[in-house]
Amino acid sequence: MDRRVQYTKKIIVDTFLSLLEEKEISKITVTEICKIADINRATFYRYYLDVYDLKDKIEEDFRKELMNSPAIDALDEQESVYAFSKEILTIFEKNKKLVKILFNTNHNIYFLNEVLELAYEKCLDKWSKELGIDTDMEEVEHSIIFIFNGALGIVNYWVKNDFDKDIEEIADIIQKLSLDGARKYLLNRKKSSH
Repeated sequence: MDRRVQYTKKIIVDTFLSLLEEKEISKITVTEICKIADINRATFYRYYLDVYDLKDKIEEDFRKELMNSPAIDALDEQESVYAFSKEILTIFEKNKKLVKILFNTNHNIYFLNEVLELAYEKCLDKWSKELGIDTDMEEVEHSIIFIFNGALGIVNYWVKNDFDKDIEEIADIIQKLSLDGARKYLLNRKKSSH
């Protein structure tokens, strides 16, 4: 992509995100974005249909960045929860303004669904192999759901507190609660069923 095009799109996105921090998307106009970004309307419409299309494209680019992250591959490693969390949190911190807006406006944090579904499938596969065929898969699924929702809660708290802790500290909390909590529960349940 041409450097001028990248710069223009960045100005449009940054302006839009700054406006979203102040007001709802329904109150933001293309004219307002163009005036603040010092571009003409034709330039805006070259890349986006309207403010909602701009929002959708920003979210899609962010989703792609998350999906292409080495974090997804980290789920196959021994310290998968920590590595996955750290990588995702690093991307979040790099995109602070966007993440704060997304967490504030999307109460169900749907923009993470694709990443979480892939992580869920990898964890389910890994844990079912690790625990063996005779493991109750419903208990494994409950544990993974518990971990993901708990991790989302921790991340949401971190975002709402303006990224107040180091990435490593948050990733460590998520890993310890995950591995020492749900995984230990599953291993103990497996032992007690024999």
